[in-house]
Amino acid sequence: MTFSDFLSNKAITLPIFSWFLAQLIKFILCLIKYKKLDFRKFVSSGGMPSSHSAITVCLATVMGIKFGFGSGEFAISVILSFIVMADAAGVRRAAGKQAEVLNKIIYHSREIRVDKELKVLLGHTPVQVIAGAALGILVGTVFA
Repeated sequence: MTFSDFLSNKAITLPIFSWFLAQLIKFILCLIKYKKLDFRKFVSSGGMPSSHSAITVCLATVMGIKFGFGSGEFAISVILSFIVMADAAGVRRAAGKQAEVLNKIIYHSREIRVDKELKVLLGHTPVQVIAGAALGILVGTVFA
């Protein structure tokens, strides 16, 4: 496989593009809300929209368009998307809420010390997951 083959493979480039768009939207929303540049938004998890949902749903959309919506490739991509979205809205969101509580306990404790606060914004609300999925479908449909 050459680099040209890699770049012409829409099953790779379009999901990556949808991930980038999701991260760009997070960056812009942060800029509007807090009026400051936070380049960490390009690589951080959590927030609106879910880049994990965008990348996996875009892949599923591309696979459906390329191989058919009854194909094994599409089925595998859809199942992967459901796992990722359930994890984002379930396990990772719960971990973020737990981190928030633990940070409060640590802050008010004299005995417990950590090097830095635990990361709170790990997961997504259902709306953030749906928005990421919609972005993935949009990118996959428009560019595939």
